[in-house]
Amino acid sequence: MSEKSKNKLPATFTESEVGTLIEHFDSKLDLAVKGLQALDVKIDKNYAESKEFRSEVSYKFDIALDELHLIHNDLKEKVGRDEFVLLEKRVAALEKSNRK
Repeated sequence: MSEKSKNKLPATFTESEVGTLIEHFDSKLDLAVKGLQALDVKIDKNYAESKEFRSEVSYKFDIALDELHLIHNDLKEKVGRDEFVLLEKRVAALEKSNRK
């Protein structure tokens, strides 16, 4: 065992010893409070950045959805592959009948 663990604490402390302990605890608490304040600043900064990023992503997503709706509407107006094959056959048949 080390020498410190062998020394027993006194049953009572003097007023100056208690004052020293309070000052020590107070300085440790001040360090903890400063650390928490620094974390609060970081959290607030990250929250603001994430809010800004979210609004930017939301804006871009809305634009992409609008473009998808436009593309969807354009595709509705076009002929499907099956219809296109049938139309090709009809045109080929008409061209063949016109040649005769």
